[in-house]
Amino acid sequence: MNPLPLHEAAAADVAHLFDSALPHLVIVGGTVRLGSTSERLARHCEALARSLGATTSFFRAAELELPMYAPDRPVRHPVARAFVREVQRCDGMIVSSPGYHGGISGLLKNALDYLEELRVDARPYLHGRAVGCIASAAGWQGANSTLTALRSVAHALRGWPTPLGVAVNSAQPLVDAADSLNPDVAGQLEAMVRQVLHLAGWHPMLAGPCSPATTKEKIDG
Repeated sequence: MNPLPLHEAAAADVAHLFDSALPHLVIVGGTVRLGSTSERLARHCEALARSLGATTSFFRAAELELPMYAPDRPVRHPVARAFVREVQRCDGMIVSSPGYHGGISGLLKNALDYLEELRVDARPYLHGRAVGCIASAAGWQGANSTLTALRSVAHALRGWPTPLGVAVNSAQPLVDAADSLNPDVAGQLEAMVRQVLHLAGWHPMLAGPCSPATTKEKIDG
């Protein structure tokens, strides 16, 4: 699924205003390489969130190649303004980062630094909002250290990282011959998305029991 063009995103904004009961999630992820593992995981979460009744705004990493954030510089970049505006009105976030040398990518960290613009907002930074964290790297050590770093950033922005964060070892098969996501990874992502929506106060479609794959929250490695 491709990101919405700006005019479609504006229409989605208007639609959301008329149905404020629906939770709205901002989903960020990937690398500048189209179809990267981290972007694919974020897209999967977007589809899950929509299937559970949420509205979403998706920002690919390639769209977030922004000037380095400087607190004393007025925010002029249109994508930076759109990103901050979407986060300002969201009920929760999902961030999917690749593991770069043991931490999150500089590109995604820079985008999150722009949330400093919300420091004097009625809900400063990510105050009161759940943040689902995903990290993917070519090995368990890199994936888990990146996940820890990402959760720390969410905490620093006053967000509430979900109890379950998802670390993915991209050196292991992610999809099968039918191009279906590994069921263990899919189950963990579903549990995390449900936690984000639950903490956002969205319950109508979440009452049913999770599948065995969904309830498995242990990450081996």
